[in-house]
Amino acid sequence: MKVHFIAIGGSAMHNLAMALQQKGFTVTGSDDVLFEPSVSRLKKYDLLPAELGWHPERITPDLDAVILGMHARVDNPELLKAQELGLKIYSYPEYIYEQSKNKQRVVIGGSHGKTTITSMILHALKAAGKDFDYLVGAQLQGFETMVKLTHEAPVIVIEGDEYLASPIDRRPKFHLYKADIGVISGIAWDHINVFPTFDSYIEQFELFVQTIQPGGTVFYASNDEVLQQLITANKSVVNKTPYGLPDHEVVNGITSVIYNGQAYKLEIFGEHNLLNLEAAHLVCNSLDITTADYYRYMTTFKGAARRLELLAKNGDTSVYKDFAHSPSKLTATIHAVKQQFPNRQLVACMELHTFSSLNKDFLAEYAGAMNEADAAIVYIDEKTFEQKKMQPYDDQAVKTAFKRDDLKFFNTAESLAVYLESINYFNKNLLMMSSGNFGGIDLNSLSNKVIHKFV
Repeated sequence: MKVHFIAIGGSAMHNLAMALQQKGFTVTGSDDVLFEPSVSRLKKYDLLPAELGWHPERITPDLDAVILGMHARVDNPELLKAQELGLKIYSYPEYIYEQSKNKQRVVIGGSHGKTTITSMILHALKAAGKDFDYLVGAQLQGFETMVKLTHEAPVIVIEGDEYLASPIDRRPKFHLYKADIGVISGIAWDHINVFPTFDSYIEQFELFVQTIQPGGTVFYASNDEVLQQLITANKSVVNKTPYGLPDHEVVNGITSVIYNGQAYKLEIFGEHNLLNLEAAHLVCNSLDITTADYYRYMTTFKGAARRLELLAKNGDTSVYKDFAHSPSKLTATIHAVKQQFPNRQLVACMELHTFSSLNKDFLAEYAGAMNEADAAIVYIDEKTFEQKKMQPYDDQAVKTAFKRDDLKFFNTAESLAVYLESINYFNKNLLMMSSGNFGGIDLNSLSNKVIHKFV
């Protein structure tokens, strides 16, 4: 099979390219901009384009498939050539389905927790010695790539994003996988640039349930009222199974799950992670892993990259970074750290970075999201508004939206770093939350300064 990737540098795209090459395909690709880690990883697999840019001459009639990334535009020269030649053009979720039609497909959906739940399932399957394929949205410890596709594996576990499949396919990705087993972790409005109302966003999860194959199962978080209403009204002929918090305890800052009188100590914490744990538990039970084995495997699960990742600690302070950026994720992550360390104050810093989070009409959704933090800090890179061609706003607009007058606001990385380093962190934790990179601040260096400054 000969396959060409248009916009090969995307996170899922370059991992899919590597997976197909490992499967024995002949793979080529193009892109007009490439960043790390894509550059190094593509180079390692000898898939790095020789030069940047679009080259329609690479689109030839002998290609079996063209895979189109979201980064490409509808007038992309290579896309136009492929259309002119009548080649089969896939989005990457379409092609994942094409390569897994004969497998049992597990698809993890929801506004939050998708990567963690998927990672938990993969961790347990690997520990159990199962053969499986996967697609996950983060680099996981012990896994070479974020995508694996083989001829032999009987099951594939897929992180099911609700964002659009490609520039010419406006369907959400998770609709295209046709799950046998589905998970919905919760619903909280996101991606307002394509789902301008909450109702239009909710509808995508209703449609997802409808794509689950007859006789299949959807596991859903019972604590989410919006999701509960959606499932109750849904008429799809699939099994609908709720999940909630497992029996657990927190002793000396360590969370354990209690099952059959035994405590299984975890390296993760927080109610949102315990809910994620239960979603993965039900899936793993469906894949013939017993509950006792599952919890035993999960005692060594360290979490997905950038999900409540511990950067540094001493006896009085811990510094975490987290991917949280939406209102519901902020609330859950802050609550988790406060619950785990009830006797420490929490300095919580988040970056408004995505199109949705920066949109002034959406900003009010953040009301109260940082209330549980003892100190709240919001950062917006002053260049971000310009890059996204959005109208900037000032600190008062942010304070009003978050409904917190004592909130600190910064718009340069330099001023933010200076402020964070000036705080006395005795008996305080620092939580850094963003889907961006805080204007290039070296968080590892910052963390070391934080934990050593007042020792």
